[in-house]
Amino acid sequence: MNAVTERVRAAQRAVARISVAPLLVRAAIFVIVLAGFALAFPAEVLSGRPVLFLAFAALLPAFGPRRIWATFTALVTVGGWLLATDGYGRPVALWRLLAVAALLYLGHTLCALAALLPYDAVVDPELITRWLLRSAAVLLGAAVLGVLLLQATGTGGGAGYQWVTVLGLLVAVGTAALLGWLLRRR
Repeated sequence: MNAVTERVRAAQRAVARISVAPLLVRAAIFVIVLAGFALAFPAEVLSGRPVLFLAFAALLPAFGPRRIWATFTALVTVGGWLLATDGYGRPVALWRLLAVAALLYLGHTLCALAALLPYDAVVDPELITRWLLRSAAVLLGAAVLGVLLLQATGTGGGAGYQWVTVLGLLVAVGTAALLGWLLRRR
């Protein structure tokens, strides 16, 4: 009984030390991942029980940003996008494609930030601001480059966007596999 009491007190001390900034970053992860699900999945799927599963899935990277959950939710988002476009015949809109890509990147980069921040970290707000500004610059550059490449190659239209989505997914999975292999070698 004494060990249980000590664990409860240790948990209370840990909860009392939690600071606001790491919690806000983790809350932002949840909101961004859930928004990505809402944009990617077809409206027919976003009712009833699947919404509960998607909300639970959006919580996973917020609580475990160092684990595989960020990759898992990114794959679920891309799967929802492919389901909406192939399975439900939703036309591919460039704004939706860019928004889903931006949310995927923001979720991933905020998971990286949350993985660095312990729950009791005292964080200067300028650090988070600089992190988000750098992320916004990357998103703007990627969106401009992506639109220019789509126009230059002439792969516009639904089939072109679908092809680009699948190619991007293959590049992302290949990069993750390569990084995992390199980390295991070290």
